[in-house]
Amino acid sequence: MKKNELTANIRIKKELCDLIDHYLKRLFHINRCITGKGNRESLRILQEIAPIQIKEYPSGSNVYDWVIPDEWIAKDAWIKDANGEKLIDFQKNNLHLISYSIPVQEQISFSTLEKKLHYLEELPKAIPYRTSYYKKDWGFCVTKSQYQILKNSKEPFEVLIDTKFSPNGSLSVGEVLIPGRNKKEILVSTYICHPSLANDNLSGVVLTAFLAKNLIKKKLNLSYRFIFVPETIGAISYCANNEQSMKDIDTGLVITCVGGPGEYSYKQSLNSKHYINSLTEEVFREGGINFSTYPFDIHGSDERQYSSQRFRINTTTICKDKYYEYDYYHTSLDDLNFVSAKNIGQSLTLYIKLIDKLEGVVIFKSLVQNCEVMLSKHGLYPELGGSILPNQDSQKELNLILWLIFYCDGHMPIDQISKKISKPIKDIYKVALILEKKNILKRIC
Repeated sequence: MKKNELTANIRIKKELCDLIDHYLKRLFHINRCITGKGNRESLRILQEIAPIQIKEYPSGSNVYDWVIPDEWIAKDAWIKDANGEKLIDFQKNNLHLISYSIPVQEQISFSTLEKKLHYLEELPKAIPYRTSYYKKDWGFCVTKSQYQILKNSKEPFEVLIDTKFSPNGSLSVGEVLIPGRNKKEILVSTYICHPSLANDNLSGVVLTAFLAKNLIKKKLNLSYRFIFVPETIGAISYCANNEQSMKDIDTGLVITCVGGPGEYSYKQSLNSKHYINSLTEEVFREGGINFSTYPFDIHGSDERQYSSQRFRINTTTICKDKYYEYDYYHTSLDDLNFVSAKNIGQSLTLYIKLIDKLEGVVIFKSLVQNCEVMLSKHGLYPELGGSILPNQDSQKELNLILWLIFYCDGHMPIDQISKKISKPIKDIYKVALILEKKNILKRIC
């Protein structure tokens, strides 16, 4: 199947594309970081799509091994040559300033300035994206041609970085809790901290808001916890402040990089045999979509926080131009020309289909986990022993009982059990209901 045929069977309404495009344009130029008013402004705009509650975690708070940093406030930044001409301007592109740069106002030579300039030889037209969150430093990111202009300009240069740090600030996160019939929650997380980068990750932020809007309208079997967090420190802060809720979650989605022109892929969860992975692959196959599979890796986004030892949440990520894998990653060329509302809408459709599959998952847990249940006590074992053969049709129900008790650990869906033992799912489900009535199995979802 050719690349341009991959999503031909996914039809996106023009009204949805127009809305996605509208919010991409409104949100793209906002200066977001791990803290600051840009995040709050973005979350308030997203509240127009879904009922996001904004929570604030104060600067200076201990969150496990981390401390929430002072809030960074960036007003202006520029570099002028000796003639007073402004050569680099934060107001024209917020990627020019390294995030969390300390305040500076001084005249310096190019030899000193050069140490604070970052550009890309391989992408001469791109401004790189760089941060200095936890080290007191400053710097500018420029294109290669801007670097050459600075190099050839008259000295000294006047440098201004008008920033400050507020110990009375906070880290902002967004949350949407959508209750279903079952209290079992699915986590849906996206990160909001990247300024003026379209695929990574404005595309994921906008998609997540529309996904929440879609689920709110439905009668759901499961419950959903949507969170919009600054990457790493935001996820850690949320886990620390919602520890028990997060520990109770088994699976989830980390949404990022969903709007590029390239191919689809997905990153597996920590446990590659977890059902979230097989369901994700089913969505691709049923849509006739070619895709690449990436195994779980600690490099990536917040899945390493959610899958850490305290939580072990199995999350998957569907991407269209995965982070690290496209040339424009973490540069100014990852702009609104690189992504499209149609691509984001198509990715949204895939996530909706994946959630539809999650809604259909049926999981039981054995209430007797220390060896096997004494079936005869429950009237489930033949009165005369010694004559049982595993393949006898007369013992079909007993075989299913034994397999269910063996596999029903609260994590494996009955459709996976069906595949493992090559028995019809309707027969397995019928027996599971019998065991549930006898308080041997408990339905989890």
